[in-house]
Parts: sequence; C-alpha cells; structure tokens
Amino acid sequence: MGQFDRLWKISRTPGRPGPSYGTSAAAREAAGAPGALRAKREKGLLEVATLLERCRQGDELAWEALVRRFQGRAYAIACHYMRNAEEARDVAQEIFVRIYERLDTFHGEEAFLPWMLRLSRNACIDALRRRKARPPAADVVIEETVQLPSASPSPEEASVARSARDLLYRAMDKMSESDREILMLKEIQGLKVEEIAALLDIPTGTVKSRCNRARLDLAARVRRLDPSYGA
Repeated sequence: MGQFDRLWKISRTPGRPGPSYGTSAAAREAAGAPGALRAKREKGLLEVATLLERCRQGDELAWEALVRRFQGRAYAIACHYMRNAEEARDVAQEIFVRIYERLDTFHGEEAFLPWMLRLSRNACIDALRRRKARPPAADVVIEETVQLPSASPSPEEASVARSARDLLYRAMDKMSESDREILMLKEIQGLKVEEIAALLDIPTGTVKSRCNRARLDLAARVRRLDPSYGA
C-alpha cells in the first residue's frame, strides 16, 4: 500500500520528482556501460547495508544510488517543516551533506531510516532557527514518493485521484504542527511507534494517543472540507 493510500485510508476511518544532486563521473561511465553489466552492478546496490558500506569506501555510484533511494523522503520531510518548496530543496541537499559527513557514525545495529529521519529533522529545525521565523503556510506536496499504478489510469480516474490528494493535503495543512508531524512520521514515513518515541523523545503511550487523535482530526477535517465525503 502506497503512502498516500495509507493516509487516505485513515482519513476515511472515524508528483513532482525529487531534486537532482548531480551526476558523478562514475555514474556517467556506468550509464554508458552495456545494459547487462550495469543491471548486475545496480542489483548489488539494492540493500541499504551494502550501499552504506560502499559509500564509506568512496564508491560514487553507491552514493548516487543511496540519494536516489531516499531523496523523496528527505524532500518530503523538508517540505513538512519548511512549508516552502524552494527552501525545502535547499534543506534536502543539506540533509544529504549531513548524511555523507556522518556515515561513519551510523552503526548497523540500528535501522537506517530512523537515523536518517533524525538527521533530517535536525537539519530542518536548524534551518528554521537560522531563518528565525516560519513563512506563511504554502500548499506543498508532502508525499514525494507517490507513484501511480503501472496501468495508465483513465482521465476520469486521474482526476478523481488528484482531487482526493488535494482534499487530503488541504485537510492536513489545517492541522496542528504536532498532529501533522505525527501523521507524517507514522503514515507517510512509516516509522514504528517506538522509533517515533525515540525521535521525538516522548513516551510510546504519548505517540499512540497522538496518532489516534491525529487520525480522528484528519478524518473530521476532510469531512468539513467536503461534506459529501463518505456519503
């Protein structure tokens, strides 16, 4: 189930591509290699642990693969906190700079995604402190990695899906920062309750209660924006 689908499902219960970070000489060379050879090497880079180890060894192709794999999440996090698409792109790049600089501090016994999201959140908070004031809320796409099914939807289906996304994002934009953050971490980024508790430094019971409250609030706001919803 996609991340947008998870959010839409809970709202019913009581795409723009990510930024580019350049192309290394190694990646350009690999792009020109025979397809079978490139496919074989890319297959070896699928696992995050393998990617991280090769990044530590200075493998530029591995680093680009890691960026491609997680750039959507980094941009989505930055959009959530910065509420401005241009600033979110800048912060997303800063996030990957921090990841690269701290690769040696990541230990395999912890999951990479919570570690990355912790760095991302801190980068966003630092950027907000430097700016010293939040900008007016803007309509930005929180979900950066939504993909349509492989079968091309009909124009009518595409229009319905677009309207549903717009309704969902409008409802989320009216939620409190804390409730929106909980939904973003739990339903969009897919973190476990324990991981969110560690990230936000709050008890797991608080995470659960805030998740339940945020789900109910989202559903109520969606219905207020569209009274015909769920009818």
